[in-house]
Amino acid sequence: MYLKNLKLIQFKNFQALDLVFNQGVNCFFGSNGAGKTNLLDAIHYLCLTKSAFIPTDSHHIKHGEAFFTIKGEFELKEKELGINCFFEGGRKKRIEVNGKPYTKLSDHIGLLPLVIIAPDDTEIINGGSEERRKFFDSMICQADQNYLHLLIRYQQNLKQRNALLKRFAEEKRLDKLQLAPYDEQLLKLSKEINRTRHAFLSQFLIHFQTHYASISGSKEMVNIEYQSQVDKESFDLDFINNLNKDLLLKRTGFGTHKDDFNFTFDGQQIKKFGSQGQKKSFLISLKLAQFYIFKEIKGTKPILLLDDIFDKLDDFRIHHLIRAVANKEFGQLFISDARPERSKEILTRITADYKSFTIANNTVLEVEKG
Repeated sequence: MYLKNLKLIQFKNFQALDLVFNQGVNCFFGSNGAGKTNLLDAIHYLCLTKSAFIPTDSHHIKHGEAFFTIKGEFELKEKELGINCFFEGGRKKRIEVNGKPYTKLSDHIGLLPLVIIAPDDTEIINGGSEERRKFFDSMICQADQNYLHLLIRYQQNLKQRNALLKRFAEEKRLDKLQLAPYDEQLLKLSKEINRTRHAFLSQFLIHFQTHYASISGSKEMVNIEYQSQVDKESFDLDFINNLNKDLLLKRTGFGTHKDDFNFTFDGQQIKKFGSQGQKKSFLISLKLAQFYIFKEIKGTKPILLLDDIFDKLDDFRIHHLIRAVANKEFGQLFISDARPERSKEILTRITADYKSFTIANNTVLEVEKG
């Protein structure tokens, strides 16, 4: 799979842009704030219907304009796919494939697998449980459409139950009959989501541990432990018995939305006890495992986006990534870097074909092939 071209109209800092890409490596060069990350984000929109960084669509319309358009032509398993993303302030976002709009945007997720490695990814390790759930949920959604629908239904029922809890708390009354349908659905969906996460993690771990051993030289044993209230035999009873606390807090305190993924090395939490080097190796291994499991499940190499990561990684871990590029393990690769001489030197060293775009003054000033 690869992206042939990208056309932007009034997206972020670009009034109009039309780029044609290499099937292999593509580099976006420019100073900080030039718009390199915006180009990567446009590709993310085409593949996953949303921004990788800012969730509000209206924030991506160029200042002073009313809408944005992102268009791209992909080749996927010898088929041509024209993707069009259109958003106008105050209206619903529209995604079209070969001119046909989706009824539900969620139907697009997973068609064009994508992996992004960005500076803020450190929050997957250092942040709270929500960041880790988000990482795994986003990944499983790309791999399994049914899982995405489970999550949507779960969030809908959770939102409605929480609204009832808030209303009951404010009115100082309780109607268990009104809560019962949501209780039933949340218990059922929690178990289905739990089973899917367990099954996916068992596959994911094989790739993850293999890559960590390769990067670290097998210096320590790493693991990811899925922690869930749902795994307890008493889960149903605990959920029901928590009702008084739920009313007090005006939200549901039990369910799969409280799950976490515990990242460990030699039995210790990497968040608390890992060195910076161990955390970097852990993070790169997570992302490489994501790439290879998509490749395995989808039968095609995902697009890989590397956003200004060379400043965050040391030479040893950069070398591991670039070695994979040299061995043709990746498909199409997009790199953003504020220091073009660094990327060019690395790519020349491995004799990779690449196409570079220099961005300044809200446009592309130079295109170079290497």
